[in-house]
Amino acid sequence: MKYVDTEDIAPPPGVFASIKSGFDITANKPSIMLFPILLDLFLWLGPKLQINALLQAFLRQIEIFAKERATPPADTQRIREAIESLIELNQNLFGILRTVPIGVSSLLGKINSPRTPLGEPVVYQVNSAFLFLLLIGGLLFFGWVFGSLYFAWVARVALQEEEGLLTWYGRTVIQTVLLAALMMIVLLAVGFPLLLVFSLFLQINATLAQITLFLFAFFAMWLIVPVFFAAHGIFVKKENLFRSIFSSVYLSRFTLPTSSFFVFSMITLSLVFNFFFWLTPSSDSWMLLVGIFGHAFTSTALLAASFVYYRDMSAWLEGFLEKLKAKEISAQA
Repeated sequence: MKYVDTEDIAPPPGVFASIKSGFDITANKPSIMLFPILLDLFLWLGPKLQINALLQAFLRQIEIFAKERATPPADTQRIREAIESLIELNQNLFGILRTVPIGVSSLLGKINSPRTPLGEPVVYQVNSAFLFLLLIGGLLFFGWVFGSLYFAWVARVALQEEEGLLTWYGRTVIQTVLLAALMMIVLLAVGFPLLLVFSLFLQINATLAQITLFLFAFFAMWLIVPVFFAAHGIFVKKENLFRSIFSSVYLSRFTLPTSSFFVFSMITLSLVFNFFFWLTPSSDSWMLLVGIFGHAFTSTALLAASFVYYRDMSAWLEGFLEKLKAKEISAQA
């Protein structure tokens, strides 16, 4: 077959141009930052939901069981230390509202703020295992719903489309929530056996465990682009969840180097802004408001950039493959 000349085919969309577009879009329409601002204000100044009381009750049961069953002291000590470490974290369960990869961006989702400018926050304790499981499911569901609405709003603004109808928003939320639930199921189904394998190798040999961890990390890096864009087809192309997953895999197959660099750039920028700028003030200072608004701006801008990049790259890929096919047919003639 003859050589196919691709000189007249336009280059793919620029990574930094897409990121710049995201920042410009957010600066021109700052109202799309509302969701992350409200979530961080709630996590910062609102009540806390903890399971310390439940963990302490579980610890007492472990002590009683150890005495009755004559459990080896070393095993009991390891369990006690693990539970005490969880208690010391004082983790706020409301942080589960910050779901990933589909969810409202949050600066304080995984951070414990024991003091606020308003003083000690109100703390509610979960005392029942059934209530704990119910809360986990409910918070995850609401996190997915709010995240879907946030994504939909940013996508409509970023793509400069007309205001979406209520039916479109409803369908989009349903598809996105189903996608998030599917991803959670797959993560548990795949992650739990991998964790068991890693724990087994760790007991056998530390070097073998490190090699296994490296292989897991390599596998995760290979999946990061398809996972990152898995939901974008729902918002950009109005696809269902399965078609959106297929479109993400298809995009990553042909544009993996550029798309990987785009995702890496977004993650790097987000981490740099969070750890070197937005998390600098302490939780008991009103200056943290600057961090909350700054994080809302950068995270929303990066999300908008991802929609711009996905739209432009999908259009470029479609045009590229059509031109390439036409040139191959012409070269064979």
